[in-house]
Amino acid sequence: VKSVALQPNQAQITFAGHSTFEITSPEGVRIATDYNDYIRPIEFPDIATMNRAHSTHYTDFPSPKIKHVLRGWNPDGGPAKHDLEYKDVHVRNVATNTRWGDSGSYGAYGNSIFIFQLAGMCIGHLGHLHHTLTPEQLAAIGQLDIVLVPVDGAYTMDVPGMVEVLRNLRARLIIPMHYFNQFTLTRFVDRVKGEFPIEESTTNTIVVSQETLPPEPKVLILPGM
Repeated sequence: VKSVALQPNQAQITFAGHSTFEITSPEGVRIATDYNDYIRPIEFPDIATMNRAHSTHYTDFPSPKIKHVLRGWNPDGGPAKHDLEYKDVHVRNVATNTRWGDSGSYGAYGNSIFIFQLAGMCIGHLGHLHHTLTPEQLAAIGQLDIVLVPVDGAYTMDVPGMVEVLRNLRARLIIPMHYFNQFTLTRFVDRVKGEFPIEESTTNTIVVSQETLPPEPKVLILPGM
């Protein structure tokens, strides 16, 4: 997706599909979330984040053209720890557990919630979240403006659990991902429409800023699975 000229307070978010988003900063830094070998942006990102739950969330062979590859797990055990500043982007992570992983050994701290600070906003990508968040994790995440949330209700976490997470995070813009098909997306929408207003976008790319975010949490559905 071609980036538009962004103002210093704007970010561009494009839903590539599954759980991969391309986030572009005002200075043109490109971030790709859950970067993998199946769904990826056309251009190589400057920063790629990955998680280990399935091969659709990571690659063992990232291109050397990617300046910063941030894995959401630590191959040596314990939580992954990232705190990266690159141009006008700050990326950090909060480790969470998974029930399983492709390697069979990435249960504890097998997932990371990545938090991207750019254009005066905090954007959180929940990755392959498998459990509700502890008060300590919520405090470490801090106040998000935008949250990218898996809503499949099975491979990650059931829909009531994910709704509890969204209530606790109180991000003003909630963008669903990881929903595979219309049925799964509809199940999530039916569950949350009494809690949050729902809007469907006709395009998979949006430009956002603090000024254009809704005052109260709202779900925005971008096309793509």
